[in-house]
Amino acid sequence: MDAEEAVRRNVILVLDQVQDAARGRRVVVVAATKTQPPELVRAAVAAGIRDIGENRVQEAADKKRELGDLDVHWHMIGRLQRNKVKAAVSLFDVIQSVDSLDIAAAIEREASARGLVLPVLVEVNIGMESTKGGVDPAAAVSFVEGLREFPHLRVEGLMAVPPAGPDPESSRPFFRRMRALQAEIESCGFPHAPARILSMGMSADYVVAIEEGATMVRIGTAIFGPRAGR
Repeated sequence: MDAEEAVRRNVILVLDQVQDAARGRRVVVVAATKTQPPELVRAAVAAGIRDIGENRVQEAADKKRELGDLDVHWHMIGRLQRNKVKAAVSLFDVIQSVDSLDIAAAIEREASARGLVLPVLVEVNIGMESTKGGVDPAAAVSFVEGLREFPHLRVEGLMAVPPAGPDPESSRPFFRRMRALQAEIESCGFPHAPARILSMGMSADYVVAIEEGATMVRIGTAIFGPRAGR
């Protein structure tokens, strides 16, 4: 079985497992395509993927040049550097990693210049890890409220990556906290922040994430296999 066929089979398996875990809810699968060649991304889309996630702005630009004919949504799922914001706003349909007012202000300037209202997610550092980006969970509600200053951003929800653990169950408490936080923000009724999306769960723990309320999961290895060098 060649690599493209393996990807197609993996996508079908992942989509089936997502559907089973979702129990009738809609859960979006974002294929995390970091380092994956365009032909494998194309194979994933042919099998049913409609959302592509990239960690790096330049890699996304390179891929879009080859895959611009695909009917997909492009998500920025990696940490966004300020000097990459202009390119990111031109490339991505959604930015999932807003975690500072500086980044939000930079996105606002670029989106305003293009006449866009850009969907974004606020990244929450749910495990309070020093090596990860994200807003402090205790400050997340006030941070989201403060984003009303930026009319060209629409806060569609939250994103998080829990601490690595020995098994999927170790992520469950963090997913529960994220669901509670998302529900709190949603209940505030902020006009600029409907906050209905909860992007959490990756290849190792996406079933648990969906059980705990994820509406979007970001899947790389389970679709494409381990990245080279891992």
